[in-house]
Amino acid sequence: MSKRIFLNAFDMNTPGHQSPGLWQHPEDQSHMYKDSEYWIELAKVLEKGRFDAIFIADVLGTYDVYNGSRDDAVRTGAQSPVNDPFLIVPYMAAVTKHLGFGITASVTHEHPYTFARKISTLDHLTKGRIGWNIVTSYLKSAAVNMGLEDQIKHDERYDIAEEYLDVCYKLWEQSWEDDAVLVDKERGIYTDPSKVHDIQHEGKYYKVPGAHLCEPSPQRTPVLYQAGASTRGRDFASKHAELVFIGSSTIETTKQTVDKLHQDIRDTGRSTEEVKILTLFTPIVGRTEKEAQEKYLDYKKYISPVGALSLFGGWTGLDVSDFDVDQEIHYIENDSIRSALENFSNLHPDRPSTVKDIIDVIGIGGLGASAVGTPEQIVDEMERWVNEAGVDGFNIAYAVTPATFIDFVDLVVPELRKRGLVPDHYEGTTLRDNLFSHGSHLGNLHPAKRNHEKINIQ
Repeated sequence: MSKRIFLNAFDMNTPGHQSPGLWQHPEDQSHMYKDSEYWIELAKVLEKGRFDAIFIADVLGTYDVYNGSRDDAVRTGAQSPVNDPFLIVPYMAAVTKHLGFGITASVTHEHPYTFARKISTLDHLTKGRIGWNIVTSYLKSAAVNMGLEDQIKHDERYDIAEEYLDVCYKLWEQSWEDDAVLVDKERGIYTDPSKVHDIQHEGKYYKVPGAHLCEPSPQRTPVLYQAGASTRGRDFASKHAELVFIGSSTIETTKQTVDKLHQDIRDTGRSTEEVKILTLFTPIVGRTEKEAQEKYLDYKKYISPVGALSLFGGWTGLDVSDFDVDQEIHYIENDSIRSALENFSNLHPDRPSTVKDIIDVIGIGGLGASAVGTPEQIVDEMERWVNEAGVDGFNIAYAVTPATFIDFVDLVVPELRKRGLVPDHYEGTTLRDNLFSHGSHLGNLHPAKRNHEKINIQ
């Protein structure tokens, strides 16, 4: 097989997600995000297409930078309303056997002790198919609704994340020994208490003296996703991540990020083979080029410019409500997603980006790239991103759902298989094993294992 392409579906427990306004399209069913039937049927489609996982985004606030108010985001359905990502997973897991679930959860607004239990519980229920997209929460609206006076500074959020993972690693990897649970009915011993250890963690941000509440799950630690491409984000990802999600609409800027990530990974002593880099990609596919182009032009009619700029404001911290559509966008440093503003500022190699450019790009594709064409043309473009930008795979987003995913599975996946770019069956029993073919547990060189080999547990 040629270089294996990894496939995640990219969705969110909300209407619209990455292509603002397209929830208005007659075929779009994203308003059914509230119904278990939507997630059940989507999971079946994705496993039929042998997707590695569904990557479920999340935010804990509303997009209130544009016009200084949440009203435009709420009115246009720009990732609002939004439900909890964790609670849809059991429905999808119950109707699939192999599909993985990458769940977004913030280290800034939930305590690691309770969070570790949620992850272990889901890893048990899914028989080892859980991943965690580690985020630090970029929306100020989330911070203030969690009781903070203001958003925590960008780099300090990563300091918190480092300690958060330290606590989770101790709970998942060190607290319970592999053979602690006996289920010995004759002697009346369920668990050997001598093999359950308090972690005795006391740090700057967290104090967790006790043991993990759960027995070891199939993967122990979930597959670790991370989505930061700033300098501090790359530093964090290079140490911890197994899959890194980046979003950029051009191959040139994506390659720059990939090259920096690869160097950072090597600098930590890890191999680049241990970390897969996925980029956001929205395919609009037709059986003929004419059909695909007609579909694209039809979709464009439903783009919400205000919704696009509301998302842009939340992602970048920049309010462009007073800007003319031809006004240029320039990079400024703030506490939002720094890599997003940097990428949006450089959409064209020969000129600065404008507000109109931002609307066009986000309108269909959101934070990432989109492509229009036949299955062969879509796969040609995917191969170009792999070969020229150096990515390992894609987070496939929808323009309209579930139609985009159904078209991709029915039309594009057969072409990917024909070229030997994706396997035609699942090869492991857990998400980590399917992705890396090295078993269900983290490798011994990962810091979760390396840093805690000699932990003083009680």
